[in-house]
Amino acid sequence: MIFTLCSQVIHMAQNSSIEWTDHTFNPWWGCAKVSPACDHCYAELWAKRMGHAVWGREADRRFFSDAHWREPLAWNEEAQSERKRRRVFCASMADVFERRSELNAERMRLWQLIEGTPWLDWLLLTKRPQNIGDMVPWSRKWPANVWLGTTIESQFFAEKRLPFLLKHPSAIRFLSCEPLLGSLELSTWFNKNGFYPIDWVIAGGESGPSCRPMHPDWATKILFQCREKNIPFHFKQWGHWVPAEIVAEGTPARLIELHNERPVKMARLPKKEAGRVLEGTTWNGLPRLALINA
Repeated sequence: MIFTLCSQVIHMAQNSSIEWTDHTFNPWWGCAKVSPACDHCYAELWAKRMGHAVWGREADRRFFSDAHWREPLAWNEEAQSERKRRRVFCASMADVFERRSELNAERMRLWQLIEGTPWLDWLLLTKRPQNIGDMVPWSRKWPANVWLGTTIESQFFAEKRLPFLLKHPSAIRFLSCEPLLGSLELSTWFNKNGFYPIDWVIAGGESGPSCRPMHPDWATKILFQCREKNIPFHFKQWGHWVPAEIVAEGTPARLIELHNERPVKMARLPKKEAGRVLEGTTWNGLPRLALINA
């Protein structure tokens, strides 16, 4: 069944509030949970709030009209006219590489759209990188506007997912360490023999009513590894939990103990108040290709 996209979601797509992208495009809505990073999925909560039961292996997915699919064509024309590339996050409300037969036609349409919008850099972020090779129409030569990423919330999923991500010669390969749920050792994966390099790392804590705290040492450890290897780093957010030492004096805080890490005092605040300052700096790193093409 095809549903009409509501005006509020169109606005979200055209002007994304996500710090590291310009637009958000969803070829469909709906997904199924595959790992702890999915436990408090914001997309599932948003879909339910909008009245759509599209989460789970048995649930239907929500598809969209031709008008929705024409939006990136307009973004591409605008970017070409301004001679300024735009980034498109695909997809915030789904996983492009979910293995369901009814999604195959939409996927093929997406690949054609990507190839037809060369002024847009498409950020394909997945928790299912093992499916990439079976689903994309490209093998050795990928379009120059595809950035391929995977979510790694813990070391277990880094080891599980990175081999599948880093074997593909996309223009950019990036990691989303959000929600960050444990300490990560990534240095062995930077320029690892037999794999393509990691070009960009995003990290951040969890937000939402049931959010889990991110230990500050987990975030700074990734930052230091990226700086040592000269990998662009983007710190997206603390989420709702922020170290007490960097908020206003007198803010209520509690002692948090996580995974045998050192105890740390953290305050629970609204996401915007918690901010995104790490080690005294706002980290807005982008891949070198993005800076060259800016």
